[in-house]
Order: sequence, then structure tokens, then C-alpha cells
Amino acid sequence: MSKIIGIDLGTTNSCAAIATNGSVKLIPYKGGESIIPSIFAIDEKGNELIGHEAKRQWQLNPRNTVYASKRLIGRSYASDVVEQMKGQVAYGMKPGERNDVLLDVGNRNFRLAEISSKILGKIVSIAQDHLQEKVTRAVVTVPAYFSDRQRQAVKDAGKLVGLEVARIINEPTAAALAYGIGKNLHETVVIYDLGGGTFDVSIIEIRDRVFEVKATGGDIFLGGLDFDQAIIEHVLEQFSAQHKIDLSNDPVAMQRIKDLAERTKIDLSFRESARFSVPFVTMTPQGQPLNIDFTFTRKMLEELTGPLVDRTVVILERVLKDAGMTPQTVDQLLLVGGQTRMPCVQDRLTAMFGKPPSKGVHPDEAVAIGAALYGESLLDNSSLRLQLLDVLPMAIGIERAGGEFHTVFTRNAAIPNAKVIDATTSYDGQTEVAMRIFQGDNPEVSHNELLGDFLFSGLRAGPAGAAQLEITFNVSIEGILTMSARDVDTGKQMKTTVRVTQH
Repeated sequence: MSKIIGIDLGTTNSCAAIATNGSVKLIPYKGGESIIPSIFAIDEKGNELIGHEAKRQWQLNPRNTVYASKRLIGRSYASDVVEQMKGQVAYGMKPGERNDVLLDVGNRNFRLAEISSKILGKIVSIAQDHLQEKVTRAVVTVPAYFSDRQRQAVKDAGKLVGLEVARIINEPTAAALAYGIGKNLHETVVIYDLGGGTFDVSIIEIRDRVFEVKATGGDIFLGGLDFDQAIIEHVLEQFSAQHKIDLSNDPVAMQRIKDLAERTKIDLSFRESARFSVPFVTMTPQGQPLNIDFTFTRKMLEELTGPLVDRTVVILERVLKDAGMTPQTVDQLLLVGGQTRMPCVQDRLTAMFGKPPSKGVHPDEAVAIGAALYGESLLDNSSLRLQLLDVLPMAIGIERAGGEFHTVFTRNAAIPNAKVIDATTSYDGQTEVAMRIFQGDNPEVSHNELLGDFLFSGLRAGPAGAAQLEITFNVSIEGILTMSARDVDTGKQMKTTVRVTQH
């Protein structure tokens, strides 16, 4: 049986690791770096570039360089998130046939799963070069707050490159595995995971090799990119006020500002001030070159991004409440994701919990390490036996008459899980029952995410209310929903078990 690698498929960067006999190694790329930018591009000759090669040409070719595509996966084209992303990226988007998003890159259309599959393919190729053997299986991590539809899209991405996604696990859970395995711990930990594109909080009780998630929450449109965006918007406002020129429609200027915004943010984690200088960013109508040049202070950055930190704390407080806990009853606070290096994030959490965060995990590596350990535990001959008890991040339910949301599984319901609900026909001669499935925490279905429309056919025609159906909803350990139905009178199983997919 081939090895199972662990893959942290991140919004901005990805990373992979392999575990052998409980010992974990990050899989290095040439030059020894283990971090691979989650970037895909097509150059002017039509060549596909992935990772570092794609990032190197990003400034000169922003229109055909795709980054942060994880934020779009599993989304419908009409969603608010897609609208917001259109204003932040240079690559084109258009609606697909499946109510999804197509990316227009190099005069070609790509589905989101294809972009993810290309990044996964690059990671697999690097792993094969390093391990000198074929890699066909992986444990891939996703944000805890990913919906069913987004999880399914990650599985689809694996299939496109012949990679069996042996298991999908949540990023905070993977970080807890990296922290807790082999230490014989009995403690409750909060994982505060603020990465490049997403924010997650999970409260996990560790009992030696049993990892039980008590509650989880998050925001899949809140991360380091939004901290960068706060800087970018400030710079554009300052430049416009000074020169009456709007740079937001100049892709190359915007890319230079974006690159520097990220570097400035990182610098300000270690210094009190940093120079923000972009020479020859544009020209005046008279042909005079214009520069951006001013000093950014840590205090300015904290003021610009304070509302983002506030949003993380609101989610953290809600998750603590869901778990029936307070900051004082938590044993350890683990920080995961590069954005947690920001001093004001650490200071805010230290004040809230009354103690500094644990240094027990590496913020950039913990997720891949935990995924690799879980991968080793799935092998037939493994001595590393783990038990993960996870929960649903959002409720799953069906639409009732009048647009009301009828909850089948509540938020933070344990998974795997199964529920049976009864249904019947509502008019004479009816041979099919249609049902719409949603995921979210709003009592109105219109504010939740449509997972799919399902049609159970093959019923015997009869008077209204004559047919008795048992519909089984089954959520796997990965948080993926399948459904089946049975005619109670005849015992006949409906034609198909319907898996939720993008439609």
C-alpha cells in the first residue's frame, strides 16, 4: 500500500508532509523551500506555470495569473463573495453551466476544481521527486467552515489528477493533531487559525489519541488577503487625494502595490515603521512619472485592520459559547496561519485568555504535519491509531413551504451522523418527490447556501398522502452529505443515492 501524504491546500500557499512511524517531514521543493504558492498562470507563450514559477511573473502578467482561487471554490457566480473578488483580482470570471464560476485565463476557461487540481498535481509531482515513488493518495485539509459543496469540489480536484483524497479533514483539527499526538495530553485547546484567505476557530478536547471537536466556526472570506486589501485601499486613497489619479484600473500598478502591501504588513510585525515606495507607478497626463512614497507605521496598520481583528474575536466568542466554555476554562490557545504573527492579534488574544498563546505548533507547518500524521494512521499496517470526532460547521436542512428552513442537522452536530425524515405526496397521482437542500444557520432558506435540488422518483401513483417515504440523510466523517429514500409500503429503495455536487 502506497504512502499517504498530507496536503495543506491553502488560499495563498500550500505545503505537504509525510509521516513514517510517527516522525513527520515536510516535503521540500528544489532550493529546500517547503511552501508552494497556490498560484496558477499562463504566460505569453501559452505555457502553464504553477507555484513559484507563476509567482515570479505575477507583476508583469497579472491578468493571466490566478491566486486566491480557493475563495471561489464551490461558490455560485451570483454570490456576494464572487462580486467582492471581482474588485480585488485582475483575472476574469464568468458564469459556468453549473451555477459555478469559470476563470478566464490566457483566453481559456477553467473551472475552479481544475485550478485546484493543477496545484494538487504540482504538489504530488514534488512529493514523487522527493520520495522517489508514486504518490496516489493524500489527506487534504480544508477550512472547518467549508460547506459540503466546497468539500466535494476538493475531492473532485483530486480526481482530475488521479489523486485519491483518502480523507478530507479540517485545518484546525489537523493543527491539533500536530500539537497533541504522542504527548499523552488531556486538555482542551482553542485553535485560532487565521490564514491567507480564511479564518477558523475550533475548540478541541484532546484525550491522548482521541481528538473531539466541541464546537467550530469561521469566516471563509477573512484572512491575510483582507489585511493586505486594507493597506491597498489606504494607499489608493492617499494617491488619489494627492494626484487625482485612480490606480485601481491599472493591473500592473495594482500588482506592484499588492506585492508591497504584503511585504509591508510582514515587516510591521517586526518593526514599528516601514517605507512604502513604488517608483514610477504611473504617469501624469503630461507624461511626468509619479511615485508612491510614504512611511507606514505599525499603529496605522493596526487602525486600518482593527475591524478585521474584531470580526475574528466575535466568532471566537460565539464558538466558546457554543462549546459552553470561557477563555478561563481553556488549557491552551494555539495560533495557526501566517496572519497570527501580527503583534496586535497576539496581544488581543493574550489579554482575552489571560495567558500567551502556546508555542507548541509552527503556524505555517502545523496543518500539513497533522494531515500527514492522520494519513499514516489510515494505513493498514499503522501503529498510529487515532480517533477524530468532528462536527458540522453549519446546519443542513430542507426548504419548507413559505421558504422556511427546516433543520435536519444542527450546527456543531457530531459527524459522522445520519437522520431519517418522513415525507409523503401532496397531490393525487404524484410519482416524484422533489426536495431542496440548504446549508447555513439562517431561519430563512434564501440566506443559506443551496447544496442541491433532489428528485426522488419511481413512486406508485395514488391519492395525496398515500405514499410513505423514509428519506435518509447521511453525513460522512468528512462532512459530505449523501441521501437515499425508501418506499415504506413496498420496501423499494429509490433509484439513486444522491451525492451533493455543484449543479
